[in-house]
Amino acid sequence: MAITHDQVIATEKPSDKLTLLPLTALVVGSMIGGGVFNLPSDMSRGAAPGAIVIGWVITGIGMLTLALVYQSLANRKPDLNAGPYAYAKAGFGPYIGFNSAWGYWLSAFLGNVAYAVAIFSALSFFFPAFGDGNNLISIVGASLCLWLIHALVLNGIKQAAFVNIVTTIAKLVPLMLFVLIAIIAFNWDKFTFDLWGRGTEGGAASLGSVMDQVKSTMLVTLWVFIGIEGASVYSARAARRSDVGRATVIGFLGALGIYILVSILSTGILSQPELAGLKVPSMAGVLEPLVGRWGASLVNLGLMISVGGAFLSWTLLCAEIPYTCGRDGTFPKWFAVENANGSPVNALWATNLMIQVFLILSFFSKSAYQFFYFIASVAILPPYVFSGGYALKLALTGETYGTDAKARRRGMIVGLIATLYGIWLVYAAGLTYLLMCAVLFVPGIFVYARARREHGEPTFVGAELLIAIGIGLLALLAVYLMWTGAISPL
Repeated sequence: MAITHDQVIATEKPSDKLTLLPLTALVVGSMIGGGVFNLPSDMSRGAAPGAIVIGWVITGIGMLTLALVYQSLANRKPDLNAGPYAYAKAGFGPYIGFNSAWGYWLSAFLGNVAYAVAIFSALSFFFPAFGDGNNLISIVGASLCLWLIHALVLNGIKQAAFVNIVTTIAKLVPLMLFVLIAIIAFNWDKFTFDLWGRGTEGGAASLGSVMDQVKSTMLVTLWVFIGIEGASVYSARAARRSDVGRATVIGFLGALGIYILVSILSTGILSQPELAGLKVPSMAGVLEPLVGRWGASLVNLGLMISVGGAFLSWTLLCAEIPYTCGRDGTFPKWFAVENANGSPVNALWATNLMIQVFLILSFFSKSAYQFFYFIASVAILPPYVFSGGYALKLALTGETYGTDAKARRRGMIVGLIATLYGIWLVYAAGLTYLLMCAVLFVPGIFVYARARREHGEPTFVGAELLIAIGIGLLALLAVYLMWTGAISPL
């Protein structure tokens, strides 16, 4: 009989628990993946340097409060060990909790599709036949990798410590080298030449209002911070609950510093149109004119190894999400089935079949990498918004605060800012991606109904039915607009 995840945790010795350093590494490793390698292009695609700076200020404040939310909730609700969706469920009911879990799962496997495209786009630097990473040969290659990992996991190969070591080095070496060279090569005049994207006579066109430019950066910054909740997901394994929050904040600050340096320094090396036109990974395109082809080779190689490791890790995480939800009743029991090797067989099949479907769809996308990570970023908004909302709710009701009025006021401010930041992200995402995401949330209604029937509970309680109807109507509107050509699904 296979040993369950909970049994493993329950029998762990104190020496096996995660301390502050590995928890911090977990947060940093979860966040710093493939996205940072394409930040120069992604941030400059619709924004000038001045708007990029404002975007990072907003993101820094918003994500810091979200990090503080997870720090607070880890200490105040030690019984909730499943990460963000557990907070949404505890604070706002089972259907909101389910949608947070469903969105988290969608974000995880769609992120893997974006990773696959990024890997083969980087590989095209050495073998041009792979193009932008979403042509036929790239999809075949990504599919082979996907099902090879699938077979390994089914055979019980779940952890490989050397993968984490190799991928961590692969991330840090090119990143640190890029930052050092970019600091030396940074040109202040180029950075300030068209600071606000107003356009230049006979040159670059206007990028629109500063507000529109800032909005264009929001899903990019959200994408690179996905994983900020990494320590809270593994909070049951922490040696001290307080370390979970500290690791989240320390990891966030470290990642924020790297992201700001990479994106801002690039705008002092190449102009906005030049940056916007670079292919994935754009960091290679910034570095190559400075040091030659070897610099671009290093970045592309670093991305492939780094994202390859992330692809493996997130394949495991993608299956772990529905598996855990199947065990606690959020998803149907079917997702909780294990094989003889203790692998979450049904959850793995469901996840990898979805990844395969979207890999095939990437063939029809003009900008596959950006498209899939935008959708992944929108899908993860429910767990983030409702985590902030739950922290705000605890502060407003005074639950877990006792007589500590000062801490309660601080909790209200942090929870409110985190919630407002989440709502701002929903607005900044734009109608097109919100509608497309609604289509992906519709199948979840039937999955949720099945889970509730298995436990003999009514499908919807109170206003939950109205929420489900709203999701359905948004999805119908999306289908209509795609049918008429008003929006493009890819």
